[in-house]
Amino acid sequence: MFQGIFQSTTIPVLEQVVNFAQARHEVLAGNIANYGTPGYRARDLSVGDFQTRLKQAIEVRHSSPSTRSLGDPTRSATPLLADVTRDPKGILFHDQSDDAIELQVTEMVKNQMQHNLALAIMTSQMRLLQTAISERV
Repeated sequence: MFQGIFQSTTIPVLEQVVNFAQARHEVLAGNIANYGTPGYRARDLSVGDFQTRLKQAIEVRHSSPSTRSLGDPTRSATPLLADVTRDPKGILFHDQSDDAIELQVTEMVKNQMQHNLALAIMTSQMRLLQTAISERV
């Protein structure tokens, strides 16, 4: 019963956004930790690919009423996103590294803002559900 309630909200979509932001945060943190390491190439997860996949999952969810889930809730989204790497942007320096610290910090801040926004919306959805369940107005 409760699974149907959650699936009819935006919570599954927000869960995917939070999982992606968490995985991307780890990759970006690794880039910053390896800043200045000779030969290290910065990595990132493709935001565009993730958004395309999420859009397709939402369209499938809305097009067929019998398919209400975005996937198996017991599976983590991280393995699905592991192959969504892209070539890093930046300048190739004399030591063959391409990790501009300013770019990495900027991307990390943008990623953190997306994560926080998804969590704030999810918290709001949970409060609405809690109010509906407890029959308060």
